[in-house]
Amino acid sequence: MPLTLFKCDEVIPERKKHCYIKAPGEDSAQFLPIANADTIAGTLSERGCSYCGAKLVIGGVLKDTIQMIHGPVGCAYDTWHTKRYPSDNDNFQLKYIWSTDVKEKNIVFGAEKQLRKCIKEAFAEMPNVKRMIIYTTCATALIGDDPQAIAADIQEELGDVDIFVVQCPGFAGVSQSKGHHVLNIAWVNEKVGTFEPEIHSPYTINLIGDYNIQGDSYVLGEYFEKMGIQVIAHFTGNATYDQCRSMHRAQLSVVNCARSAGYIANELMKRYGIPRMDVDTWGFEYTAAALRKVGIFFGIEDKAEELIAAEKAKWQPQMEWYKKRLQGKKMAIWTGGPRLWHWTKAAEDDLGIEVVAMSSKFGHQEDFEKVIARGNVGAIYIDDANELEFFEVLEMVKPDVIFTGPRVGDLVKKIHIPYINGHAYHNGPYMGFEGFVNMARDIYNATRSPLMKLAGEDIRK
Repeated sequence: MPLTLFKCDEVIPERKKHCYIKAPGEDSAQFLPIANADTIAGTLSERGCSYCGAKLVIGGVLKDTIQMIHGPVGCAYDTWHTKRYPSDNDNFQLKYIWSTDVKEKNIVFGAEKQLRKCIKEAFAEMPNVKRMIIYTTCATALIGDDPQAIAADIQEELGDVDIFVVQCPGFAGVSQSKGHHVLNIAWVNEKVGTFEPEIHSPYTINLIGDYNIQGDSYVLGEYFEKMGIQVIAHFTGNATYDQCRSMHRAQLSVVNCARSAGYIANELMKRYGIPRMDVDTWGFEYTAAALRKVGIFFGIEDKAEELIAAEKAKWQPQMEWYKKRLQGKKMAIWTGGPRLWHWTKAAEDDLGIEVVAMSSKFGHQEDFEKVIARGNVGAIYIDDANELEFFEVLEMVKPDVIFTGPRVGDLVKKIHIPYINGHAYHNGPYMGFEGFVNMARDIYNATRSPLMKLAGEDIRK
């Protein structure tokens, strides 16, 4: 079936170009949904803004850095405590958020004095913290503030601080994907190569596009440590500001989330000759393949196989227990972008689950090419889906569980379908062997819980 216009979209016929149902024998390139394009007027998008992509997804993960949001306080609040990325620095990045609290008078007369005051105040209040990222927002970008110049002045004045400025207001792009891109390129332009790490292994990597959601970085870091590989920098899960400045010293860039961080891997390859290796780290077979690829690159295949055998022996029995009970369940994935193609085949192969519908908020056509290639005939693929499309699709495919964010999750709970947080997980980590068992457990608990069935019963009858 070619691109599809849902009934709810009859008044917005342009939406047909964004929705596809996979049919046998079709050329997915011919019917690829439009992606990374402007949201159509009249449709209720679930996208985040470009600023959100820079701060919430990447920059805000750093565990030792003041996150200064130059704009109204709501911009800071909206990107704080909505992701579950812990750290071994007492969760510093989850405890605090900083805002210049721009008001109407600052919009009229300028907010640069306010920014300067807030930067100094933040460093004074936390004298042991010497690193800061400043983010522009829609309001301060429109009035023409120059945070770059102020940051340079304060660095010279204070001497021992380092400040990075991300100039990516919310309106800069069609979705949060623009924020990923801007931060990636600005960081490699301004900060990579400005700090020298201590090397203690003959094998070094950057682990790129991993944000330590509920401890993912801990799991992957432990795997590579057992293989004798030093992670120079996680970009940016459980990482420090200075570790990410030292990415130029790695021998290999291992890329997990290609959509949010593939840009910096490409730049590291172009500027420093560091090869890029894309991997999947969700699912048993994908994780094993990723470890083998890295092992082959360094010529330590034996260490990779030893690790894979030990982890499978430990976790395979639990995975088989869940697979037996989840076989044939139907799952929908409504997340950002790459998790569609990271999860669909892993869920089907490792758990026996059928993935029946997928929606991407900020994916590009490249992401749809990958997920459609991995998906089953009859699966539904939507770019930038709206609320009414979600409900129509649910009637069509009737999934047993939905992986999505809390906003859509609250909607589907009202029609008594269990959801699992696809952005920040329910009970993670979900990466690696242990992580996919956690994911299977959450699916099992969600689909076996009587709560949704009971919620649908009218006790008045």
